[in-house]
Amino acid sequence: MAALIPFLVHIMIDRSKRKVFVSNFVALGLAEQTEILAYADFMTGAPASVCEGLGVASLDLGSALALVVKNDPSHFFNRVGGFSVDRPPSSDDVARVGNFFRAHEVGRGAFMVAPLLLTPEWYGIAERAGLTPDRSYVKLVRDVEMVPTAGGFPALDPGLRVGRVGRDQAQEWGAVMMSGFGFTVPGMVEAAAACVGRPDWHQYAVWEEDRIVAVGSIFVNGECADMFGGATLAGARGRGAQSALLTARIMAAREAGCRWIVAETGSESPGEHNSSLHNMQRAGFRPLYERLTWLWRG
Repeated sequence: MAALIPFLVHIMIDRSKRKVFVSNFVALGLAEQTEILAYADFMTGAPASVCEGLGVASLDLGSALALVVKNDPSHFFNRVGGFSVDRPPSSDDVARVGNFFRAHEVGRGAFMVAPLLLTPEWYGIAERAGLTPDRSYVKLVRDVEMVPTAGGFPALDPGLRVGRVGRDQAQEWGAVMMSGFGFTVPGMVEAAAACVGRPDWHQYAVWEEDRIVAVGSIFVNGECADMFGGATLAGARGRGAQSALLTARIMAAREAGCRWIVAETGSESPGEHNSSLHNMQRAGFRPLYERLTWLWRG
């Protein structure tokens, strides 16, 4: 595990209560490793038949990991991450991952590299390998000591309720998650359903009567948890579901013994509005950094 490097500290002052809340120091490596571990465990932990059908494979690079889901046309899960200050990406890593992607016949993949690691050496490696900067994501963090209050974001609409998901609800939970993100390839719902109840995972949902309309989970990696897979069906958006799920998952991370919880979402370009980003900030998350995605093409 990377040494705890004070990367960025955010101080929020609640003047009405005259308190100062300081988010704990967070290791860049810990945040990045927790994210890639969540993605890898989510897919590789599916039943063998599901992994085979989807073409799931992973490559261990030490603290970093690479993942492919060959038969997903979105290429979303084809990624490598987990790099840190004491384990930056090397030219050997890029070559090994490129060979890994080619061996599994994927045409596109992404390197997740935090801005502190964008050294002259990295730019040279990226240029020689033909990697190009692509979409930017915001990495966010909060400590789990302070649970957000109802006044921090819109209340959950009457008729909706939030709660923990059981194994008997796993298939419906997985279907809502995957449809929310537009992943329609056969096997994706089964992969999502398989993580319900698995060690280090906690799944939550919002119900309208007996129907799940929004989902979210956390993956626990020691003292750090990762927000994962928050999605709401179109007809239930704007009713407080994701804000309620944020609170439930922050509380779950605290109960699991975590000190921090991290998340990532798309950054906003001029004129854009990312509701997920603003919901997280209202729930006490603060940006650590914006991270470029470096695109590999076969």
